[in-house]
Amino acid sequence: MDRRAFLKQVAAWSAGITALPPLFRILPEAIAAETAAAGQPVISVAKGTDYAALVGKVLEPLGGISAFVKKGDRVVVKPNIGWDRKPELGANTHPEVVKAVVKAALDAGASKVMVFDRSCDEMRRCYAASGIIDAVKTVKDDRLSWYYVEEKDKKFVPVKIEKGRDAGLKEWEFFKDAMEAECYINIPIAKHHRLAKLTLGLKNIMGIIGGGRGGIHQNMGQRLADLNTVVRPKLTIMDATRILLRNGPKGGDLKDVKVLDTLVASADTVAADAYSTTFFDMKPADVDATRAAAEMGLGEMDLNKVKVVKV
Repeated sequence: MDRRAFLKQVAAWSAGITALPPLFRILPEAIAAETAAAGQPVISVAKGTDYAALVGKVLEPLGGISAFVKKGDRVVVKPNIGWDRKPELGANTHPEVVKAVVKAALDAGASKVMVFDRSCDEMRRCYAASGIIDAVKTVKDDRLSWYYVEEKDKKFVPVKIEKGRDAGLKEWEFFKDAMEAECYINIPIAKHHRLAKLTLGLKNIMGIIGGGRGGIHQNMGQRLADLNTVVRPKLTIMDATRILLRNGPKGGDLKDVKVLDTLVASADTVAADAYSTTFFDMKPADVDATRAAAEMGLGEMDLNKVKVVKV
């Protein structure tokens, strides 16, 4: 029996023995760390109704927030704040999840934490309705800032997409703060999208690009993959606390929402997206962006080749 199989057996045995002190238990994160060291992507999945606590839980198997945020880092926390919708409608990232990630990054020693998105509906209404900014405002820390991203913001800079495969997408404008941060944390919400089928981690990059984004809708899967060669998140935390099954990406009807109380986290955005398709009874290859990104070597789409740790 190899070491990893042995650890699995010991973990299964020790997990139910609550009398053992924590020091003597073989925790799931020990297996995940060893798997990651062997080059296998790790996906952490956590379920619970306390979303603030859930963020900490889902990060444990990945080494915690300190595995991604180093002391002195400038950190971007990028939720989806695309729509003028309240949290329960499943169109934007849940505010409690965003707040918990912000606090974790600050606790890890970030020198600056920035929260923003380029909304689709009128930006100020989106920021207000989503509840995200009200939640973030309760974190009293001078290192934290949030702001609107306007279409004509001078922080958008042209970037050549040298690794892209779509011949018609050679250059696009990207938001400078997202590009220059030492740590970019991607916090999309998992939901239906009428054009892309699903909008997940890879598509969340739309909130940091400028220009007329309608052009990305042509050959969308490949173009989203190409954009993701420019800015690569260190960490993706998928908000599946409640998912939008139909009429996405904007939604608007509680009948279209399914409550899962789940977060999915990985350093591999493609793997996180691939796993999240299963919430919709789909396969990873059903989503063009996931398939295109995997073909480009941006991450692992085959769920048989990843380690899933359920907290």
